[in-house]
Amino acid sequence: MAAHFSAPALTPTCGRLQSRQVDGLGWLIRDVLAAVARAFAWRASAGDGARTASWRLAPELVSVPRSRYLTRARLSRWGLRDPIAELLVSELVTNAVCHGRGPVLLTLSAQDGLLRCEVADAEDALPEIRPAHQDDESGRGLFLLATLSCCWGTDHTPAGKVVWFELPVKEPA
Repeated sequence: MAAHFSAPALTPTCGRLQSRQVDGLGWLIRDVLAAVARAFAWRASAGDGARTASWRLAPELVSVPRSRYLTRARLSRWGLRDPIAELLVSELVTNAVCHGRGPVLLTLSAQDGLLRCEVADAEDALPEIRPAHQDDESGRGLFLLATLSCCWGTDHTPAGKVVWFELPVKEPA
């Protein structure tokens, strides 16, 4: 399974250790392996105390505000509130609708103080952060994702790809 991972901030919250002084390829390999292990562990343990919800969305722009509503409503139901999650979900759903193919699948999971959001579509091409110029009307979604989430990545799936991010959340007492 080919994957792309980005680590704008290496934090213990996202299951990653603070980076030691490891040069070049060694750092990259260690970080990618840690991210892959975390993703597999997350999926394996999702049934053990995790709160998970998924929705299939139409590949149309009306799905963007719907995704924000669904995210806000589900987080509220779980006793969580995170406007950053709503923003990032809407960015990923917008990307999936505009650049992906087929239906969009939005999945939210909360476990052990961490919220994981995944947006899947049927397009194989993985997104890349591009520099956006001051006059550009688009091109900032992945930059926001890299800046505001504690970690994010993309995975190829048998049906296309999934783009995911994680955010620390305060669990209700």
